[in-house]
Amino acid sequence: MTASQDTGKAEPRPTGIKVIIVGAGFGGLTAAIECHRHGHSVEIYESFPKLKALGDIISFGPNAGRIFRRWSDGKVADRLKPLSIDLKNHGFKIHKWTGELVHTQPAHEPDSEAPVFNGHRGELHSVVFNYARDELGIHIHLGNRVSKYFEDGNQAGIILENGERVVGDVVIGADGVRSKARELVLGYVDKPKSSGYAVYRAWFPNTDMIRDPRTRHFCDGDTFNGWIGPDVHFLFSTIKNGQDCCWVLTHKDDADIEESWSSPGKLEDVYKVIEGWDPLCKAIIEKTPSLVDWKLVYRDPLPRWVSDHGRIALLGDSAHPFLPTSVQGATQAMEDGVVLAVCLKRGGKAYVPASVRAYQKIRYDRVCAVQKTGESTRNLWHKADWAKVAKDPASIQIPRQDWIFKFDAEKNAEEIFSRVVNY
Repeated sequence: MTASQDTGKAEPRPTGIKVIIVGAGFGGLTAAIECHRHGHSVEIYESFPKLKALGDIISFGPNAGRIFRRWSDGKVADRLKPLSIDLKNHGFKIHKWTGELVHTQPAHEPDSEAPVFNGHRGELHSVVFNYARDELGIHIHLGNRVSKYFEDGNQAGIILENGERVVGDVVIGADGVRSKARELVLGYVDKPKSSGYAVYRAWFPNTDMIRDPRTRHFCDGDTFNGWIGPDVHFLFSTIKNGQDCCWVLTHKDDADIEESWSSPGKLEDVYKVIEGWDPLCKAIIEKTPSLVDWKLVYRDPLPRWVSDHGRIALLGDSAHPFLPTSVQGATQAMEDGVVLAVCLKRGGKAYVPASVRAYQKIRYDRVCAVQKTGESTRNLWHKADWAKVAKDPASIQIPRQDWIFKFDAEKNAEEIFSRVVNY
């Protein structure tokens, strides 16, 4: 049985390649799981001292579902399903900010081989984290912050804040938008830019929602509703058969910041943004016990993701932070991990730098193209032509492009590796 056919019942053939991954988010965990599937030795170093179920809603498209589905013959996907929203009976109801329902976008067509998952970031992350650590036996070193990356022509490694030196064949910087690996790869400090937008975010139980006759109906099963206004959109979901509620409000914000950051938000600030909107929006928001104010920053596509010696590579947000309106940030990080593992397997231990550079060649143009959809979707809503929508209501729905959703990252990497690699 080959690694790409692995069902979790057989160990892949060892390649002798030692991979060090910095960061245990979805991108880092996927890279580790895929490296394990393809026979590489892999360890993860994560700065957080323990796993916490943090965050709110996160979305994985069918191109990510295809990856999850391959892990242990679908067992991981089966665990994610009950934690995820089920919209087959509801779809996505899109309203004008005044309350008028203008379109209902049907749910994704079900595909057992490429399911869609939308759920609480912390809950879904726990499933993947525990699978990697407890079932596959991948070593995840928590509470280990990296102070420095290093490499030469023969090896790469990290130095931890406690002074420990860890050496391998390749190091993957999957440590997010503040990655220290980025400076080594680029040779300079990459400064973020303000996107001009921020997001208020919240997740809370349905307790107060079901007590209010105006909002009780939202908790009758899983729902997804959106309200779109001038340069603002508000998305609200109920999940796990209506037990949990979550919302996000994207709005203009020109805060002068050094890096993307979040802090506790204030309901009175949210009310100002939705002044004059459908009263249902305030009825939902006022049930919120706490919320986060997340400032969005933007980075131009990096010129490269791979270091001079080809033994340190960026992955996920370290290389390409996405706007949330792309609904593809975590999914593209997962695709990165899949492709990197395939490239290392195909090149072998003797050709690690060539394999890592092939990873960048395979991923770069696709990622840049998908990144742009974050801006195009935001503009579709924030600058909506309501006269056009009146004639064609479907024009306001979230784009679902086959070139994104039907993509198989593993199959594609296997097919084109030999064409892009330069030994």
